[in-house]
Amino acid sequence: MAVSLNKGLVFASDSRTNAGVDYVATYSKMSRFVFENNRTLVLLTSGSLATSQAVLNAIDKDLKDPDAEFDISQGDYLHEVAQYIGQLSQEEQKRHADAMDKSKSNNESSFILGGQIAGQKSQIFLIYPQGNFISASAETPFLQIGENKYGKPILDRFITPTTSLEDAARCAIVSLDSTIRSNISVGPPIELAILRENEICEPYHNVMGPNNAMYKSVLKQWNEGLSNAIKRLPRFEWEKSG
Repeated sequence: MAVSLNKGLVFASDSRTNAGVDYVATYSKMSRFVFENNRTLVLLTSGSLATSQAVLNAIDKDLKDPDAEFDISQGDYLHEVAQYIGQLSQEEQKRHADAMDKSKSNNESSFILGGQIAGQKSQIFLIYPQGNFISASAETPFLQIGENKYGKPILDRFITPTTSLEDAARCAIVSLDSTIRSNISVGPPIELAILRENEICEPYHNVMGPNNAMYKSVLKQWNEGLSNAIKRLPRFEWEKSG
């Protein structure tokens, strides 16, 4: 997920790409790119690991190729970078389309691109497997990919453009943990990145496993807070007379 706030951007992702009775694969779903005095970008991935990795390899290849038509360090606007990533994703999917059809497999990937180009406001974009994309809005200042239904209610209740970066980061941790508890396909460690507005530099970045002190403390206090809130809810009539 990514959250767009007045003070900057917050990104969070889990690290589980496959889950089964006897097999779990863990890969980072967050990539960070810093181009000094130019732009800072964060890319989140979800879906087919093969397609996601192929897109990241293509991004790296174009960055190293002086004759490349475009790379993520170029473009006057962030939406141009989003369009480029969408095109790479489409090209990779088409390359294996026949084989995927024969095996009845799915090689689609979704991406969230966020960051800031110097002199412009920070932005986040959700890039669909079809290559098109949308941006966040003031009414819905966050974007999610992958399994999101379990964690979305927390974001809906608490996130607004004026939310602090730190509070949004804590909400992101709780939101992802809610999904982890309800869906085996999502799992730790959680990666967190915070990019402050108008700071073109390496974002704050943290990888939190189940035993991470911050992670454990946030979840402990969240669970206790929920339990106490339930206990303070209004009583039914028959409880009052008891």
